[in-house]
Amino acid sequence: MRFQVLDIVPHTAHPVTGEIISVHERLTRVVETAVLAERLGFDSYAVGERHAGEFVSSAPTVLLGAIAQATERILLSTGVTVISLLDPVRVAEDYATVDQLSGGRLEIVIGKGNEDRHFPMFGLELARQYEYLTENYELLRRLLRETGVDWAGTHHADLSGVTTWPRPFDGPFRIWHGSATSTHAVDLAARWGDPIFSANALQPRENYKILIDRYREKLVEHGHDPAVGYVGSGSGGLFLADTDAEAIAEYRPVYEGFAAKMRAAHAGDDRPGKVTSFATVEEAVAHGPALVGTPERVAEKIVDYHRAYRHDVQSVSVNPVLPYATQHEVLTRFATEVIPLVRRELTTTLWGPDDKARAAGFTARD
Repeated sequence: MRFQVLDIVPHTAHPVTGEIISVHERLTRVVETAVLAERLGFDSYAVGERHAGEFVSSAPTVLLGAIAQATERILLSTGVTVISLLDPVRVAEDYATVDQLSGGRLEIVIGKGNEDRHFPMFGLELARQYEYLTENYELLRRLLRETGVDWAGTHHADLSGVTTWPRPFDGPFRIWHGSATSTHAVDLAARWGDPIFSANALQPRENYKILIDRYREKLVEHGHDPAVGYVGSGSGGLFLADTDAEAIAEYRPVYEGFAAKMRAAHAGDDRPGKVTSFATVEEAVAHGPALVGTPERVAEKIVDYHRAYRHDVQSVSVNPVLPYATQHEVLTRFATEVIPLVRRELTTTLWGPDDKARAAGFTARD
């Protein structure tokens, strides 16, 4: 199995102490943690994109450019590039620039995003979010692969003979499709033979498994080799300690504080994926995707989830309100104590020599 660190760059006060660091320090930590992730042997580092709420990830390409210069070998990614909001011409230009800066170490995950408020900010209609997703992806796909593109669509202006610059480092970089609540994203990925990345953060595993299973069925229906159907999985938080009881006790204030805040912010909104299904940390550990406990228990849980998802890459996120030293300690323990246990049980061809569609400048180290 492969492993990724994801930071969607929330910037909010600690739910108990009210403490909050400066934006400058928060962004600096993103780059520093990417450097640490590379040193620890993680395969990938991803940043999110948000344009509303308590986040400072509105410019992921800027962050990835900084990370590209600060690292040498780790694969760079997104979680997600909110393609429904963006001009595909600009996306092609910006991410090809990151691809060039990194020496071909880029793959991105696209999606419509989990935030409703960003659509009016960009003069767009929430009701058409999946129309935007489909059209913008299909135009982006062509711009990365072709020169002299002619285009006539519904939402984007017509194009005549357009070539975006710079071109990607060595052919088009791979695009994954973020999957959380809708069949639309997995159907779009299956149609084009692209991999998917399941959010696997806020709901019971059955909700995500339905979409993953549908993706694999549709992939074959569209005539694609099942071997190209790589699947990634997120997680509902990560915290490690010497005993399960210690991990739960230490993580409880952070997890339950934010869970309560999320429920209050979305009061009356019962759509799946908007709030966590698990109010307590015990529920999140027992019935949800949260990776909280000893390294052995967390490794067992990843393997257990793999039985349902058969995923190839596990993404983890550390809550940024934890003490900075604790964040790095958790990632270090995960890399040195959890990853070896999981890799004894699970293998994949993703990002290895046999994965011919992998980023041109990256090959995973087994």
